[in-house]
Amino acid sequence: MRKPKTLGERELHLIRTYSFWDFRMTPIEFYIKWDVSYEQIASICYRSDSTVRGWFKHGKNQRYPNRNDLFNLALMDFLLEHFEEIPEHLRRLLFSNHT
Repeated sequence: MRKPKTLGERELHLIRTYSFWDFRMTPIEFYIKWDVSYEQIASICYRSDSTVRGWFKHGKNQRYPNRNDLFNLALMDFLLEHFEEIPEHLRRLLFSNHT
């Protein structure tokens, strides 16, 4: 059994920074920026189509995305904008099962 890696000051700082990172994009912002369907947004956020449709409704049937949904949309936006700038070796690490 391997011993876990020790967290140094660098790693602890990175965890603190990540914990307070306000990296998000709303479904409406993403939908306006990219030519996507509700189904594609659902896939990005690991949600059902009906949940995503609820994000775009108004009134008593409106639903709201959570922090993880907003993060997933921001991350997807970042990847769509900057994918070619990511070095190949990092792409392989990030997407080893799908590229």
